[in-house]
Amino acid sequence: MALQREHGAEHPCWPLGPFKIRLPFIHYRWEFPEMIQGLIMFVVSLGMIPLLMKYLGMPYEAALAFCVVAGVGYLLPALMGVPLVPGWITPAIPVVLLYLQAFEPGPEAVKAMIALQILVFIIFLVLGLTGLGNKLVKIIPNSLKSGIIIGAGIAAMMGELKTGGRIDNTPISLLIGCIVSAYVLFSLSFKHFVEHSRFAKLISNFGMIPGMVIAMLVGWAVSEYPLPTIEWGITQPDFKLMANYLIFNVGMPSTDMFLLAIPTALIAYVIAFGDILVGFTLCQRVEHLRPDEKIEMNVTRVHLVTAIRNALHAVLAPWPGLAGPLWTAAHATIAERHSLGRKAMDSIYSGGGTFWITGLIAIFILPLVTVFKPVLPIALSLTLVLTAYICIMVGMEELKNSAERGVAGIVAVTLAMPDPKATVYAVVIGLILYWLIERPNAAQRTKEDLSVLADKTSDIKAGDEHGVATR
Repeated sequence: MALQREHGAEHPCWPLGPFKIRLPFIHYRWEFPEMIQGLIMFVVSLGMIPLLMKYLGMPYEAALAFCVVAGVGYLLPALMGVPLVPGWITPAIPVVLLYLQAFEPGPEAVKAMIALQILVFIIFLVLGLTGLGNKLVKIIPNSLKSGIIIGAGIAAMMGELKTGGRIDNTPISLLIGCIVSAYVLFSLSFKHFVEHSRFAKLISNFGMIPGMVIAMLVGWAVSEYPLPTIEWGITQPDFKLMANYLIFNVGMPSTDMFLLAIPTALIAYVIAFGDILVGFTLCQRVEHLRPDEKIEMNVTRVHLVTAIRNALHAVLAPWPGLAGPLWTAAHATIAERHSLGRKAMDSIYSGGGTFWITGLIAIFILPLVTVFKPVLPIALSLTLVLTAYICIMVGMEELKNSAERGVAGIVAVTLAMPDPKATVYAVVIGLILYWLIERPNAAQRTKEDLSVLADKTSDIKAGDEHGVATR
């Protein structure tokens, strides 16, 4: 039996330096709804396989072994005291792919990916330990931040819509899947149904799963994807073959690779910091509805755990998705169930922990992997299309006047160009336009901008200072 939590207290743990260790069955109970979700949603993590094969030039078996390493990394946040459900830095994927296009698939691309992963690790580690993360995000002009987010969304969408892209090759299944997913996740009319229908509420709890399952069924029905050949047993990721794509064999990245990766790494961090704010906002909302559990939200701990995960990838599995602090769709779904009460979900950690433990186990269940193997592009495409929608929506909402919208638009279009150096051009152009167009009025807006940002991060900072942050 798991350790019991007193009403209104923080969930039981074993303190370990800056971390708080929580283990299943010892500190929290097993959540069966999250187990079911993990058995399906794990396929999204396998959606990285096509990118590993295309951009890093590795075979399927080695890419599957990379997914196992990523699965271990997904366990760390719930294990070490972070209440967020982790994932990729998804909006940064199009930017990362533009960066990788400058290198030949194989050892060169692997070294370039290692360089980027090392830089992301260093950024999270340094900014987490020093607390400079908040200051860096404040320094970056709002138009540049929003332009980067919008540009990442445009790049994600254009990558799917281009001639020869996944939507062009399999339009029926992917378009239907996108429509269903968007309707369930974003539609105002569906939210109205959720308020009056138990069935609609049940569907909404599964996030993008309904759209993904329907897309897969349609893809098989109209022969856009081959029917799976189901195999029985346990998967056998090729860890020996995987070693050929690690730093021990391909060698250390060159200085030029590190320099070229700096803009992409900074962009990835800015996006990831926004994810942290979003994740903590969701936690704060459910904590208000669940006075029985005090959720600790510590920015430094999130940075350190994310840094550890990126270091793990840099050494054992260079990962185009990078290691991000939040999988928005999964975290929102788990937070929603958590808000239903202690009977529905004992702790936010039991939900996130069960979800990714099941996801890691599912990678070794051969029947599941072989069923989803032919339709892995669907999971990746739906993730990128939905991310594009969210990026463009969020980026637009942050822009306050016509000058910011103009600069952000130019940055976004530049960033979305099919050029490996587009990230460098976008940052440089954004800074120049900021100083030429916005700067004369910047002094008048600085106080207002910092005030808005302070409102968003005050609770988080309080958590760092006192060990507990509520949201």
